Amino acid sequence: MKSARVALHHDSETITTIHEGICASPDLDREIILGGQSVDGVETITSFVYGEVAAYESLLTDLEMVLEYDVTPANDGFFLYLRRELGANGLSLLNVLAQDTVVVVPPIEIRSDGSIRLTLVGYSTDLSAVIEALASDVSIDVCWTSDSVTVTGTPVSDRQLVALSTARDVGYYEVPRDNGIETVADELDVAVSTASELLRRGEANAIERLFDQRL
Repeated sequence: MKSARVALHHDSETITTIHEGICASPDLDREIILGGQSVDGVETITSFVYGEVAAYESLLTDLEMVLEYDVTPANDGFFLYLRRELGANGLSLLNVLAQDTVVVVPPIEIRSDGSIRLTLVGYSTDLSAVIEALASDVSIDVCWTSDSVTVTGTPVSDRQLVALSTARDVGYYEVPRDNGIETVADELDVAVSTASELLRRGEANAIERLFDQRL
């Protein structure tokens, strides 16, 4: 079983009206879909929106597809309950994702840069098929993949985690540095080149995780 974090990039023809409004409004940053379902072409979701209630409500006012909604103000934004009819693009996306052996794991991020980020879990061949099908409609980037079930950003392997932990323990990340890569290698009982590679890859994965969550 594998996991993959993907970023879907929409253009002016495939982006939804609400998503386009989030991109255009200086008062809206992103929407984090926490859960939902689709039944007979009607989608019901609950989400957290970083931004102003009035700015988001202005996007809903003239949309006939919106059946009902409710907002609850909170720090940095508000919680949203929304029921809406899905347009052609929404139906197409759901059809692609509706595979027996693939799970879409919340949260799903609707970003102001025009992208949607989500995590998929399933068998390798099925994930590849879903990603290929998505790529036929929108531009898609694979942010990370894992050979296990995970949803917490770019995974750091067990060996990389041990190497990073060891480097921290011997003061490799202190400023100024207490010990160099040779000490890390000695503690791990590996060659210096191996220790260096483990740290580089672990650091790269940790940084990618950080930016995947925050950008």
